[in-house]
Amino acid sequence: LQLSIPVIFLSQLGEYKGHLWSAESPDLVVETAQFKRQAEVPFQLAMARAVVRGKLVNSKQLLLRLRREDAAPEVIGAIARLSDIIKALDTLADSLTLEQIRGYEGFGAAQYFAALNQLIRNPGFSLPKRAFHPPPDPMNSLLSFGYTLLFNNVFSLLITEGLNPYLGNLHGAERPKAYLAFDLMEEFRSPIVDTLVMKLVNQKAIRPTDFTWPTDKGGVYLTGSARRLFLKRFEERMGETASHPDVKSPVSYRRIIQLQVQRYVKSLLGDRPYEAFRRII
Repeated sequence: LQLSIPVIFLSQLGEYKGHLWSAESPDLVVETAQFKRQAEVPFQLAMARAVVRGKLVNSKQLLLRLRREDAAPEVIGAIARLSDIIKALDTLADSLTLEQIRGYEGFGAAQYFAALNQLIRNPGFSLPKRAFHPPPDPMNSLLSFGYTLLFNNVFSLLITEGLNPYLGNLHGAERPKAYLAFDLMEEFRSPIVDTLVMKLVNQKAIRPTDFTWPTDKGGVYLTGSARRLFLKRFEERMGETASHPDVKSPVSYRRIIQLQVQRYVKSLLGDRPYEAFRRII
């Protein structure tokens, strides 16, 4: 805390439990701008739309990348439907409500995960549907664990950049949660976590026997050496490089997340609209 380093608490199974950080971490100017923007519906809608659009664009990009090895009709259809949703978000940008934006996100996610299931090349794994709290099967368990690790990274970078992580735009409810972290992690789910999970599963680096079956609450979780392998490969993925328009040379995904957080700060303090990160195939 003296060094203003946020501490995040997880269970032994990798479930997020809470966090602790210095009260001096938020930047007063930035946090004031956040509270001001909370009252500006046009800003919140534009930000929510940008977040969902970025998520769906990157989801489509992963399907296109994986489709090179498989042209299943279900995958081709999902790609077409994601394209239609993205087009609708662009065409109807000025007239969409928050609930409509969330509806597009939910429909797009359902199309995406159904297609992802078709691209699994390991008979021990399947993804009938996206489910969590608790994850009921190995594939959902891997995704949930990966998303928790991604959330932790986004949360830490929000604190580092002086933001209040509780003031989101797309996500939000009466129960206090770090909604801004959930917002800004959306565009990175596919490039970081889903890409890693599909690689580990299809390369059979992780097996069905690497999971508990099940806990008393019905959850399925990674165990022992497989969890350590996942953590190692996740860190390697975060260190892999990609192009970002704000810098000249390729940078790590961790740095890209930081650049996106900085983009959000600029959108708060000025009139520059937020633009989500787009992974190039």
